[in-house]
Amino acid sequence: MATFLSAQCAVCLRKPGLINFRKFAVISERYSSSRTASSADYLHQSVVPSMHYQKSLPRLPIPKLEDTIRRYLAAQKPLLDGDQFATTEKIAQDFQNGVGKELHEELVVQDKNNKHTSYISGPWFDMYLSARDSVVLNSNPFMSFNPDPKEEYNEQLVRSANMVCSAVRFMKTLRAGLLEPEVFHLNPAKSDTDSFKNFIRWVPPSLSWYGAYMVNAYPLDMSQYFCLFNSTRIPKHGGDELFSDEKGRHLLVMRKGNMYVFDVVDRDGNMVKPAEIHSHLKYILSDSTQAASFPLGILTSENRDVWAQLREKLVATGNAEALGLVDSALFCLCLDEESMRDHIHISHNMLHGDGRNRWYDKSFSIIIAKDGQAAINFEHAWGDGVAVLRFQNEVFKDTTEKPLVHPGSAPAAVDSASAVRRLQFNLDRELENGVQKAKENFDLAVSKLTIDAMEFKKGGKEQLKKSKLSPDAVAQLSFQMAFLRQYGQTVATYESCSTAAFRHGRTETIRPATVHTKRCSHAFVHEPSKHSVEELQAMLNECSKYHSQLTKEAAMGQGFDRHLFALRYLAMSKGQALHSLYTDPAYAAINHNILSTSTLTSPAVSLGGFAPVVPDGFGVGYGVHDNWIGCNVSSYPARDVHEFLQCVHKSLEDIFSVLERKPLS
Repeated sequence: MATFLSAQCAVCLRKPGLINFRKFAVISERYSSSRTASSADYLHQSVVPSMHYQKSLPRLPIPKLEDTIRRYLAAQKPLLDGDQFATTEKIAQDFQNGVGKELHEELVVQDKNNKHTSYISGPWFDMYLSARDSVVLNSNPFMSFNPDPKEEYNEQLVRSANMVCSAVRFMKTLRAGLLEPEVFHLNPAKSDTDSFKNFIRWVPPSLSWYGAYMVNAYPLDMSQYFCLFNSTRIPKHGGDELFSDEKGRHLLVMRKGNMYVFDVVDRDGNMVKPAEIHSHLKYILSDSTQAASFPLGILTSENRDVWAQLREKLVATGNAEALGLVDSALFCLCLDEESMRDHIHISHNMLHGDGRNRWYDKSFSIIIAKDGQAAINFEHAWGDGVAVLRFQNEVFKDTTEKPLVHPGSAPAAVDSASAVRRLQFNLDRELENGVQKAKENFDLAVSKLTIDAMEFKKGGKEQLKKSKLSPDAVAQLSFQMAFLRQYGQTVATYESCSTAAFRHGRTETIRPATVHTKRCSHAFVHEPSKHSVEELQAMLNECSKYHSQLTKEAAMGQGFDRHLFALRYLAMSKGQALHSLYTDPAYAAINHNILSTSTLTSPAVSLGGFAPVVPDGFGVGYGVHDNWIGCNVSSYPARDVHEFLQCVHKSLEDIFSVLERKPLS
């Protein structure tokens, strides 16, 4: 799907199966030529245009069907007993030789006819946009910023003003084509150099990827970046839309459930002076208006069909213009009234908050608490963590190294009362009741969520690499051991892996529960004294080797999950009855991801998190740092997150003991 949105008009992206996405213009050329603003408006000025590699990015491969079935069965093996596996194996082979073969051939033809995109892009958008559950807890994740190293810059007004300025600078740098392209450097000494950049800029965009590949550098897809700004998800019956209007020059600010807008870009396309942004935010923070009795933001937390109906009612009662300002705003800034007590409070506040001071449908919101703790909460349909993390890294670097507003800075002497507009909405009884019901539903949903965190301080990435073990493999193994210790089972586990190395790639699934982790977990948890240190080390090596293979395959588009998903989507779009592969209880079980995991480490990010994807699951955010390992885990009442983290800590202690050649008792 082309996620470069037309600059000339507001665009609605309907469910991908229902429209022709070719009509959306690729506008990177326009961005690349728009270099008229002051250099102070830019984060940096890359000599290589932002979208230089986009045309020559390789296409996401469709795996061979036999490879997909082989990988699927390998992932099923640790989850099933002998009889169950034999049944699933027979069903899978029947699929491979019959209906699956036909669907696969059709998918390949379809893919060849749509070379501008990837085979997963349309179905993946459709999956998100057709989901009717609330985006809160079910979709939107958060990533919190580290505090500014200079304590005085964490004051709410100062940090808010700096983050808004840096976000606008990022947007302008991107749209001018001056943002450094996103590249994964395997040999930065060769590829991340001025000399290479000055060479590659002259290589035609149709060939530039190959030039980078020759020096072991892998450019990443950046099509999602243009959905960061002026974008929102709009509820529609049966399937939502993604909306973007790049003409919007204003920021949406929320405080006490009230909504305000003011321009952060002037008529000439330049950023409004930082002192004026500072003044406008100070005006909002000083506004004595009471908390909204019927905060409309809570409606974005509703079931999507319920919200669609209420939004239609909002438009019908004369609120279309105000809603248009919300939808077309550059992004949403949420100024909270509460200070954060600890990491757990931060996680709850940034993942869901109280629902009154959020607009969860915006592509992203920057949330800043009373004490300056900050985070990004983002809507997931339009894109994945890669674009958001790059934005977060750049904003953190810019605000901490080159802040434009300082403690003691005088706000501009401007008439903020005229520049800032508080949005007013006309609500009838039905809408007021809708807000009240949404509050009740929200409060009930979030009351069931528990979040806890753990830090393992006895080792991390450095020691694991010295032991020639994959740090990610060890973290994932610790989750398998922990669940076995706590619940006596090996269960479906999901780890997200980006496929941004390909044009319009999204994600692929790594399946960390394997026959190797099952055997190793059993040995560590149930039979530690029966195995020598050397035997346990050999098991760790085997787990690491296999997990690294799965990770490499997933990153190269060679997992099985997306392929099977696309084949199922194709069958359903044709109105075909689903093959028994998809109705097999084992297929349902492996997609009921009790352990849903995602890893993230960045100098900008303190912690990230998300809710479990199933009622009896865990949502596991984790990071393996140089000398410690951190986990931020959520659960509903069906699971005990505190005990789970104790078991993770015990697992890591055992693994590091074995690496230090200490026998387990």
